[in-house]
Amino acid sequence: MLRGARILFVTIVLSVSQLTVAQNTTPNPAARWLSHIQYLASDELAGRETGSEGHRRAAEYVAAAFRRAGLKPGGTQGYFQPVKFISRKIVEEQSSLAIIRNPKPPDPATQRGTVGESTQRHSVGESIGKEEPIVLGEEATFSMGIKHALRTEAPIVFVGYGLTVPEMNYDDLAGLDLRGKVVLLLSGGPSEIPGPLRAHYQNTRWEALKRAGVIGVIGIQNPIGQDIPWDRSKLARLRPALSLADPGLEENAGQQLAVTFNPAKAERLFVDSGHSFAEIMKLAEAGKPLPRFVIPAVVRASVKFEKKIVESQNVAGIFRGTDPRLRNEYVVLTAHLDHVGTGEPINGDPIYNGAMDNASGVATLLEAAHSFGEKKLRFRRSVVFLAVTAEEHGLRGSKYYAAHPTVPATGIVANINIDMFLPLFPFRSFIVQGLEESNLAEDLQSVAKKIGVEVLSDPEPERRAFVRSDQYSFIRRGVPAISLKVGFGKDSPEHEIVKRWRKERYHAPSDDLEQPIDFEAAAKFNAAYVQVVESVANRAQRPRWNSCSFFKRFAPAEKLVPTER
Repeated sequence: MLRGARILFVTIVLSVSQLTVAQNTTPNPAARWLSHIQYLASDELAGRETGSEGHRRAAEYVAAAFRRAGLKPGGTQGYFQPVKFISRKIVEEQSSLAIIRNPKPPDPATQRGTVGESTQRHSVGESIGKEEPIVLGEEATFSMGIKHALRTEAPIVFVGYGLTVPEMNYDDLAGLDLRGKVVLLLSGGPSEIPGPLRAHYQNTRWEALKRAGVIGVIGIQNPIGQDIPWDRSKLARLRPALSLADPGLEENAGQQLAVTFNPAKAERLFVDSGHSFAEIMKLAEAGKPLPRFVIPAVVRASVKFEKKIVESQNVAGIFRGTDPRLRNEYVVLTAHLDHVGTGEPINGDPIYNGAMDNASGVATLLEAAHSFGEKKLRFRRSVVFLAVTAEEHGLRGSKYYAAHPTVPATGIVANINIDMFLPLFPFRSFIVQGLEESNLAEDLQSVAKKIGVEVLSDPEPERRAFVRSDQYSFIRRGVPAISLKVGFGKDSPEHEIVKRWRKERYHAPSDDLEQPIDFEAAAKFNAAYVQVVESVANRAQRPRWNSCSFFKRFAPAEKLVPTER
């Protein structure tokens, strides 16, 4: 039996369509879709890391497919939109992290970090006390997406979830003296805050922390909603991390320290605080607010990293609309082209192929483009096909495109995103990120009714999927957006399959061509996706935010009023 199949399908018997790529000998209803994945997820492209040769070749493949489908070039250089990034890679053997117990505070005048990109060095006051080293990799990792200080030493304050949510009159930072401090926090948020709102404020947490004077963050991974076990996720710490070279798009300015802590080792952070991590987790599991308190310790960190500039590509093609007025409005279809490249071998395999994440979504994008041309479909609005880079580095490619679109920004009326839609079992429902936020739900419900499937909201809001893929970059620019997956009910047998897939294959070399795929589900999903795009591109009025949606605030005033046609 093939790797992982015995574990994945203990609750559901494999049908003929769920055989692996290698075993399947029956006619494949998703053969062309699969052929794209076979190239994009091949060992030859070495995991499509942003800025790599493998990613460049993948981008050229997508551009060629756009050209064959009759799409007009939609980039700044033909089909390509080059994007520059700053790459930082930890030099772990020259970096260190420690907790100082019973510290004698340093002189406040010298208590600051030395910014890593600066050539100037500042003296840093050192606390005197018992130093307890933190084992990098085993207990904690530095998150290299920020511009770390070379050296940081500061007191620690536990701030619960570290969230400030004005709409809910909720503020974990209220009444705390955080100036010059490093905050310790647990990822997540109280259940009283709606999932999309909770996800958004976790994603933009640094804005409030910076206003409060915080200089760094130690985040404990919340086991609730943790997709990848620590023993596997820690392997990524040695890969380069990217941030956009465009200074106008930097969101973590001023942050000197970013550490992610292993929850299995987090109890040691709460020593002598009067609280325990077990107590914190009990409250978190109940969805309740967390206490806030001073940790009687100082964190000391030294960070050494290598820096360079890399360039990668967004790939864009345009299918022009036919309506004399609506053709200047654009529905943007996104799927991320990048994956995580190569890394520490798992079971002897160092290539993280990214077949489902997200060669599958790019293949769906290419299938749609081919279908439009083959069936000679014509839409009232124009459609932008956009394969974005650097999603795995924090949605950087889509963030860049949303800030620097290759079509008029005011003309972008909707985004439909596909990311790791997981055709692992029969397609009976959509899961839709953003379902409650805009009237794009009407298009989805209409298509679903025609084809006899359900439309479901996110059954796992604790995973923050609403802000973890490229639709979020457009939402923050005021564009109504949704992201689609093959659906499942919470705690159903299908849900167990998805959770097992994440544990075994997500961001692992086993997300390759030797895994079970339900090709019939993939074919039906792809056909439904085309119908959703057709519905949105032909609707009489541009999509609009629902009046109750928090995210309507990001839309310019002219986008809040439906366009009369």
